[in-house]
Order: sequence, then structure tokens, then C-alpha cells
Amino acid sequence: MKIGYSRISTSDQNLDLQTDALDKEGCNQIFSDTASGAKTDRPGFEEALSYLRKGDTLVVWKLDRLGRSLKHLIEVVIQLNERGIYFKSIQESIDTSTSGGKLIFHVFGALAEFERDIIRERTIAGLNAARARGRKGGRPKVMDEKMVAMTKTLMADHSNSVKDVCKTLGVSRSTLYRCLKE
Repeated sequence: MKIGYSRISTSDQNLDLQTDALDKEGCNQIFSDTASGAKTDRPGFEEALSYLRKGDTLVVWKLDRLGRSLKHLIEVVIQLNERGIYFKSIQESIDTSTSGGKLIFHVFGALAEFERDIIRERTIAGLNAARARGRKGGRPKVMDEKMVAMTKTLMADHSNSVKDVCKTLGVSRSTLYRCLKE
């Protein structure tokens, strides 16, 4: 059985183009949403997923109607595959019930993984380069050595309360104690 899913981003748009294509494709049931692709709450999509059974095919007019990103799209197709459900995109001519469609999706998956690896490598290289130049990550210290010395002097005078010292230095109580501890 072919189950269709259509989505538009705003109520100004209409589903006619997608619905006509899904009808022409022979979908027995069509679920739809009016929501941004970035939204995780898409009741029509959830309903379509729960309606699908092993051997069914989820059909969309175009890939971007289904997934929020390439990563999300691949995750959805993998979940469908694990349930024995096929996926078809009309515009891109991708059909995971065929060996060619499966190949295309494996290529997409490999590209997404490659992209994640490259981002990870760039991030690590950037952090290493910053460390080599003497930069450390994290938030900057609020109190330098001079302020810590001033704090110790103020705290030595028992007429000053911790609250007054914090107010004078413009730091929180936890920052004050952490810096004194170090």
C-alpha cells in the first residue's frame, strides 16, 4: 500500500500540487501538515508513521517535504527500513524498494557521515591551533591575580562581611570562594 505525506510551511501555501502528484502516484491514504520543516511537532507525519505497515511505501512529492535536514531524512528512512517500509520521493526519483534507490540512500548516508567527520576534524584542528597559540577554551576568569590579592586583604579585615566584599568587587559569593580556594 502506498501512503502519501505532504507538507507546506505556511497557511498561505496550498497542498494541491503535492496532493495531485501523490494521487497520481496511487497513494491510498495521504497525511499532511502545515508546519515548518524545522519543527519537530508534525502530527500528520506522526500519524502517517503510525499508519504504515511492513511492505508499505511512504511517498513524498519531494525530499525536503519529509526531513528537516539530510541527517534527519536519513534517520527517518533508516527507521522505515528497519520496520520493512519503503520510501519513495517522486521529484528525485528515489525508491528504496529498488536496488538503485537503496544505493542512492546509502550514498546520501555516506555523504552525511563524511560531512560530520570533516566538521569534527576542523573543530579539533581549530582547538589545537588555538592551544598552540596559548589560548584556552572556556569562559574567561572573572578575577585576576590582583583582584584575588585584594580579596584576601579585604577578607582578612573581619569588619568586612562576605556580602560587602562581593558587592565591592562585583562578583558572586561562589566566584569569591572559588577564587580564594584556587
